[in-house]
Amino acid sequence: MVNKLSFCNYFVVLIVCVPALAMSQPTQTDGKRSNTIQTAAPFLLITPDARSGAMGDAGVAISPDANSMHWNPAKLAFLDKPTGLSASYTPWLRNLVPDVDLGYLTIYHRLDDRNTIGGALRYFSYGSIQLTDNSQNDIGVYSPNEFSVEGSFSRKFGEGFALGTALRYIRSSLSNGQFNGQDIQPATALAADASAYYKTGTVMLGKDAELALGLNLSNIGSKMSYSEGGSKSFLPANMKLGAASTFLLDELNTFTVALDMNKLLVPTNPIRDINGNIIDGKDPDRSVPAAIFGSFSDAPGGFSEELSEISFSLGTEYWYNKQFALRSGYFYEAPTKGDRRYLTLGAGLKYNVFNLDFAYLLANQQTSPLAQTLRFSLVFNFEK
Repeated sequence: MVNKLSFCNYFVVLIVCVPALAMSQPTQTDGKRSNTIQTAAPFLLITPDARSGAMGDAGVAISPDANSMHWNPAKLAFLDKPTGLSASYTPWLRNLVPDVDLGYLTIYHRLDDRNTIGGALRYFSYGSIQLTDNSQNDIGVYSPNEFSVEGSFSRKFGEGFALGTALRYIRSSLSNGQFNGQDIQPATALAADASAYYKTGTVMLGKDAELALGLNLSNIGSKMSYSEGGSKSFLPANMKLGAASTFLLDELNTFTVALDMNKLLVPTNPIRDINGNIIDGKDPDRSVPAAIFGSFSDAPGGFSEELSEISFSLGTEYWYNKQFALRSGYFYEAPTKGDRRYLTLGAGLKYNVFNLDFAYLLANQQTSPLAQTLRFSLVFNFEK
């Protein structure tokens, strides 16, 4: 039989099998060495829009916009326009590969003064892969991809508080053949988000200001498997908690400072001996609810390692006359948990019914594949 996947099998090993092996084979992790958490469908965590992308990936508590569904569905209840939509595009990892892209489409509609519904489509393309058999004969081209389709509902309670939820269908197609005698098939899953948003007027540093708090528990759902009877991987269940303060400097100028804290709600890899037996940490083979609650106390390095699993996003945004914006930010992740550290810059322009946003990521080109990442977003807000 012709082997349809020589290079593509290698692709599947890198993206699918390596995370699974890291969960099951012996490691040298001692709490000080790298112990990155792996999940299925990591594209769900990539910042999809240019506004938050320019603010160091902070977004759970900043003022609502058409892309709020990714960051905090509850914020949709505070949008002042009746209907809006957004289209975002991100060329991804261009320092490594030429044709990997993320596209994100959203739409929302206010049902009344308190209730808002939304929808989103996220599509992640790995580009095109030339397939060959064992003799290196050309047998076609395959395009691995992942996508999610989601809907949300948010409701305002009083003037300053809202709750929101979202339901998401996820499909990951990374191969079209076999690997080690197993049929590799697209993996699917269902997931849900639960979120809250609160804002209030106040006075800070002698200026009128607005303080906002946000919480989003996202991607809480079933595990994913790429083969019948094969190992199952957790979705990137995630907790994001943040605060934002917007200072009303005068009639023309506003300035926002935002801070987000982020933690994955999935098992941390334990330390194993040469025979694969766990010598420190906890067995990652558990149910989704047990994994979520156990994610706060299962790190083999103890409380210090649990703290290192929290990443931080600090962002700023300046608006002039509600028409022109400048943004900046910084993202930090512990060296043992992925070591992503970068600065971000961006700008926004509002004209009539649309906003145009741009973001640029600054990182060391020799050490970070994310260096020079660009993001573009076009947002439309329609009147009645």
